[in-house]
Amino acid sequence: MAAPPPPLPVTRAAAPDQQQGHGGAGAEVRRAAKALLFLAAVALPCLVLYHRAVVAPGDLLVAASIPWRRGAARDAAAAADLDSEDARLERVLTAAAMPNDTVILTTLNSAWSEPGSVLDVFLESFRSGESTRELLDHLVIVSLDTTAHARCRQVHRHCFALVTDGVDFSGQKNFMTDGYLKMMWRRIDFLREVLEKGFSFVFTDTDIVWFRNPLPHFYPDGDFQIACDHFTGDPSDLSNAPNGGFAYVRSNTETTEFYRFWYAARERHPGLHDQDVLNAIKRDPYVAELGVRIRFLSTELFGGLCEPSRNMSRVCTMHANCCIGLRRKISDLSAMLQDWRRFRALPREDKHSVSWTVPRNCSRWKANAVAVLPHMALALLSSETCKHSVAEGMEEAGTGEPARGSIAQVGFQPSLVLLSSACPFHCCCYSQERKGN
Repeated sequence: MAAPPPPLPVTRAAAPDQQQGHGGAGAEVRRAAKALLFLAAVALPCLVLYHRAVVAPGDLLVAASIPWRRGAARDAAAAADLDSEDARLERVLTAAAMPNDTVILTTLNSAWSEPGSVLDVFLESFRSGESTRELLDHLVIVSLDTTAHARCRQVHRHCFALVTDGVDFSGQKNFMTDGYLKMMWRRIDFLREVLEKGFSFVFTDTDIVWFRNPLPHFYPDGDFQIACDHFTGDPSDLSNAPNGGFAYVRSNTETTEFYRFWYAARERHPGLHDQDVLNAIKRDPYVAELGVRIRFLSTELFGGLCEPSRNMSRVCTMHANCCIGLRRKISDLSAMLQDWRRFRALPREDKHSVSWTVPRNCSRWKANAVAVLPHMALALLSSETCKHSVAEGMEEAGTGEPARGSIAQVGFQPSLVLLSSACPFHCCCYSQERKGN
């Protein structure tokens, strides 16, 4: 290392004549000072640029050498973790969970969240039911788009925004359209995530009205319990026609793997929705090997428009299934609430006289059914009824194209048409002649 330069001599103020005599030395000092300042001015920017080029990518060297920068980096990473979807989901589920780690879940997009739409009827049913108001404290509304999330935060406490990159779930998704299928399968995968976190859940579609607390009515020996479009009377009978709009699932290894298997099975059954794939896999040997205990819920307690409960003194929920079109659903759901209020207002001895006034707007989908085969979830309808129904469904959707699977463009020459199990009573008509049966 070079020896430091000798210190500059200390000068004292001199008389004017002395300053005149040493004018050359003073000029040299000034020139030296200017040179040092120039070198400093050149060197400092170079050092800054070098520091940015070498250290800035990741701030690795700075964070390692400066303690307070290490702390700031840790805080930033922690904040990012707290804002992740996984961490947000954990917080919302924990806040909403019952003491036994059970939550109530529903999914919502903007089409069903508008004021006066399905969401308002759904929430009002909790406020009007028996021992259901307090269940709102355990309800998590899973919004599928930003509009639905904003609406949820206006009307409810527990909201979770489920974002799916590259998919728009905001509009009305008619049964069996591509948007509908993507939304249903995203829901299945999300429910698997909830189970993996150790939370049991009651899943409910938003087009279901709640009249009584369903929790005491679930089977004590069932891991996966699901509502039905048609109930055979035996909760263990795999011939029951399940409806994925309402289910109670206990969190354990068996159900988590069952949901993973169910979601993966969509690739073996392209073009089918979760409910049809469930029908396809419920007898799969792997499901039996898993040991998951499947139970089907009675329509007396968990009814719907496909098969209404006939006992208003026991019914817990009613589903606007077997009905296509948002306006129709809202109308019949509101009618269910009116029937319920009328039932509750009557004295005990007169309650037996009350019955449902639904289906109303949804009734035309099966008004002319000439045969029903519940074990196959099929119905035979007159050709004119089917043609009329598909046309109305297209009008409701605001599109000139039929829903996936429908063949409204095919002439309805046969006197009967077969309605597929994929969409009982309301869409996707198949010509009897075309199907060859």
